[in-house]
Amino acid sequence: MNIRIGILGYGNLGRGVECAVRQNPDMELRAVFTRRDPKQLQILTDTARVCSAEALKEWQKELDVLILCGGSATDLPVQTPEYAKFFNVVDSFDTHARIPEHFAAVDAAAKEGGKTAVISAGWDPGMFSLNRMYANAILPEGKDYTFWGRGVSQGHSDAVRRISGVKDAKQYTIPVEKALASVRAGENPDLTTREKHTRECFVVLEEGADAAQVENAIKTMPNYFADYDTTVHFISEEEMKRDHNRIPHGGFVLRSGVTGWEKENRHLIEYSLKLDSNPEFTSSVIAAYARAAYRLASEGVHGCKTVFDIAPAYLSSKSGEELRASML
Repeated sequence: MNIRIGILGYGNLGRGVECAVRQNPDMELRAVFTRRDPKQLQILTDTARVCSAEALKEWQKELDVLILCGGSATDLPVQTPEYAKFFNVVDSFDTHARIPEHFAAVDAAAKEGGKTAVISAGWDPGMFSLNRMYANAILPEGKDYTFWGRGVSQGHSDAVRRISGVKDAKQYTIPVEKALASVRAGENPDLTTREKHTRECFVVLEEGADAAQVENAIKTMPNYFADYDTTVHFISEEEMKRDHNRIPHGGFVLRSGVTGWEKENRHLIEYSLKLDSNPEFTSSVIAAYARAAYRLASEGVHGCKTVFDIAPAYLSSKSGEELRASML
């Protein structure tokens, strides 16, 4: 039987999940749930329904996994604990500083409902998190470095769009090349948040909005911009559509460490991603973890899980025998 998938939210991430489900032959999309008028929403999957988010709880027997595609700023902290009582869920919550409290809320809800939840499934948090953990386990004496970009951050762009007076926005995260070069050279620099990245925002204002007030709200936003050198550009809708109509991203996870009795040998682990589409790659990670959530739920494993808690084999559609024969 195929894994029956529901999607809540049909923005960039929701559309990416729809495409990812199509590429996984053991999955089928049953429905997309939206806060918009369902009659006004056109999806790509002919066999799936479009329903109001208000009707979602009526689908408890029709879905194996519900994928939550809202934003991390305000949607997921409410939606994931709410729906984890009724469905096996996966989200891509990416506000790193708030993951522990989000985990606690979702864990309590999932255990109350006897469901399985996976949070923060994406590439960072997600794949980058796994590589940081692996590298720390392999090289216990060393230093970690993570660089993002140059690319569009969906979470940061969403946070800017929620500021009063903002009509549209894209935010680019940019690594500081000097800092990255220093790490690759094995210099093990001590870098502040500000020394590793800069942030660049392109903003379309609502008519009559105060540009100075919006800029200040962006630059002082905790967890998003306050700790970075941030540049804000105000542009027209036409410029946004022409120059910022794609969502690329990527980055690097590095760990520089030593081995040997006298610590005489140095090693550098580097994992990198170069993504044409941030939401579509994130969606592909989410789809793999939806499979894991389904399998864990089938085994009676309930509560909240992160990428650290899930064995890699649970992500693959291949059997253990196939994996051992083809990939080990």
